Amino acid sequence: MSRAFILLLAVFFGAALLRVPVGFAMLAGGVAYLFASGQDVGLAGEQILNGLYNSYVLLAVPLFIFAANIMNAGTISERLFAFAHALVGRLKGGLAHVNVVVSMIFAGMSGSAIADAAGPSLVEIKVMTETGRYPPGFAAAVSAASATIGPIIPPSIPMVLYALVSNTSVGALFLGGVVPGLLMAAFLMAGIAVVAHRRDFPTEPGPPLREYARILARAIFPLMLPVVLLGGIYSGVFTPTEAAAAAAAYALALAGLGYRVFGSRELLDLLAGTLRATAVVSLIIAGAFVINYAVATEQIPLALATWLAKLALSPLAFMLAVNLLFLMLGCFFDTTTMLLVLVPLLLPAVNALGISPVYFGVVVIVNMMIGLITPPYGVLLFVLNALTGIPLREIIREIWVFIGLLVGALVLMVLVPDTVLWLPRTLGYVK
Repeated sequence: MSRAFILLLAVFFGAALLRVPVGFAMLAGGVAYLFASGQDVGLAGEQILNGLYNSYVLLAVPLFIFAANIMNAGTISERLFAFAHALVGRLKGGLAHVNVVVSMIFAGMSGSAIADAAGPSLVEIKVMTETGRYPPGFAAAVSAASATIGPIIPPSIPMVLYALVSNTSVGALFLGGVVPGLLMAAFLMAGIAVVAHRRDFPTEPGPPLREYARILARAIFPLMLPVVLLGGIYSGVFTPTEAAAAAAAYALALAGLGYRVFGSRELLDLLAGTLRATAVVSLIIAGAFVINYAVATEQIPLALATWLAKLALSPLAFMLAVNLLFLMLGCFFDTTTMLLVLVPLLLPAVNALGISPVYFGVVVIVNMMIGLITPPYGVLLFVLNALTGIPLREIIREIWVFIGLLVGALVLMVLVPDTVLWLPRTLGYVK
């Protein structure tokens, strides 16, 4: 490792500690590397432009963000909540179960954990806490934990970014996330059932039988979005990137024309919010391209792969070590940074050990989602604290049981690769 690369790390981590936005910190580190190594600083612009404009798959990111923003506008979250309440509200701790089911449904629309936490979760927390039957910290913890399912059940923005750095099929990754997402939901609901009986949480009166048809009718069009999205991809009607455009168009038609929940002014606000979120992601991606250039120049992936080969780790031992590493890093680092900077370092070793990149990608992304609720740098905890005013210490006190449940689901995925690979293999996306 050269002095120039050590300078890169020092500038990056130093800027991050000073709370400089991650994208700027990455760019600063990359530019410092180019200066120190005597290379043309213009290479930074070249790497960014080549990376951004040669990556067709990246077009899906702003489109999925836009679709999620639209789905969070108006009455769609309330319609999904009523539908989920009709399905599982009668269970012990029914509203907590409803919370998980809504997140599963919304996961098929947004592809973003933060979009879930900022949209449906607010409705769920309000209903859970307004009568005092659920502690506010527990309601927020359930919402944060269930929001991690969002990027696992397709569509998924992190999977699009992983496909960018690994050259893996987006369609295969989307299929690989279906069973793990359902598994995460099952673990959470099993844990909620135990906690609900121990703490004597209430059951909820279900709607009258005659109301079920009306509830389904109100929710049917939002529920059709995942069907349109995935049906179009796997029938070959459109690519995953084109599917993002279809999702945005469907959501816009549904909320704007069908339900008429916003007008032109609100639409401009949604577009502005989408542009801001896209700019943040794009800045991080741009910084990652520059840092990845430095990593490739230093031949770090080759050195790492050689070192791991000398250790003679089995694929299972490698996966367990990687997951332990990412669980620790998730306590401190941004998910996108790990995905775009650290994952490419490990891909040569993944290929050398014969590990499926689809399996590796889905498992690592599940790991990173757990990082979103792990203190001290649990982004979803901060989001819900800011949006609801529930004290952070109350949320953290309740979140540990859900972290344990999700880690249990993650361990099962690591030990049984078919939890990820069965569906894409069955449909011919993985050999």
